[in-house]
Amino acid sequence: METVLAEECARRVEAGRRLGRDDALALLAQAEGDPWPLLAAADRIRRRFRGRTVYLCSIVAVKLGRCGEDCRWCAQSAHWPTGLEPHGLLPTEQLVRAAESAAAARARNFCLVSSGASLSPGEFDAVLAAGREIRRRTGLQMCASLGALAPGAARRLAGAGFVRYNHNLETSPRHFPSVCTTHTYEDRLRSARAVLEAGLELCSGGLFGTGETDEDRADLALAVRGLGAHVVPLNFLHPIPGTPLAGAPPLAPLKILSIIAVFRLLMPDRVIKVAGGRGRNLRDLQGLMFMAGADSCIIGNYLTTAGRPPQEDLAMIRDLGLQPAAPENPERAAAGAPSGADHA
Repeated sequence: METVLAEECARRVEAGRRLGRDDALALLAQAEGDPWPLLAAADRIRRRFRGRTVYLCSIVAVKLGRCGEDCRWCAQSAHWPTGLEPHGLLPTEQLVRAAESAAAARARNFCLVSSGASLSPGEFDAVLAAGREIRRRTGLQMCASLGALAPGAARRLAGAGFVRYNHNLETSPRHFPSVCTTHTYEDRLRSARAVLEAGLELCSGGLFGTGETDEDRADLALAVRGLGAHVVPLNFLHPIPGTPLAGAPPLAPLKILSIIAVFRLLMPDRVIKVAGGRGRNLRDLQGLMFMAGADSCIIGNYLTTAGRPPQEDLAMIRDLGLQPAAPENPERAAAGAPSGADHA
């Protein structure tokens, strides 16, 4: 039965039909007993719609900690005693060096990420200037994740050469108040729409392992699909001591792969990116994330947790017969740091 359902859903997707909520829930339910037919169906759809290319991106915290929001998973929230050492905006030269290392590790996109609900006008101006300089010196496609975004700020990012903005919905509307109370789900939707209206690509996904249900996971997938997100990052909880979710039970690796697979089947032509928490949660099964339908991942370190060396990810991609996306500007990317460099 599991094989029949997964294959039938894959055939419908190949025929140009969209799967719905009931399909997603049935696939997740059946995968509890045997996830392999679902993973095989997602791999088939990835190969059909996305090919063999893997899109790599890297992120850097331009500003860290002292955040007034109360997201229950986050090490950067000032509400939780996590012991994080905060810092203000990093200087442009330090950001350029991180970008050069990312370019040398075959990243195509580089994202400047800030803590807090939003930046001050002066901080925003500094990020715009840093983005222009990084783009000029590395050729990387510039992305940003700076919190809530007003339409005017979104237009300024686009005018400065940024191509993409990350603003995750995190979970379903039902579950969102359980993980954050200092802003609303509608606030997040408002920023996401401002991104699209400014002509930027929208990078929007969520976080799993926060106590949500399969219904919440399906509803999140449908929400980001409905927005028209270009890139869908899937994060998996890395519990941080001091946060309210420090003791949350981890999702099983095969459950994580099933979630990835369902997102692929629901959004066959989108970039499905496996982001935070993959090393801790997938462990030795990291390579299967691509066989489960992903075609993108973050390389290097995350915001407050360490990733594995980029060389290991590049080797994994080659071993699977996949290939990193070529840099947009190979000459400028090659001018970065020596191959194999990593950033903090």
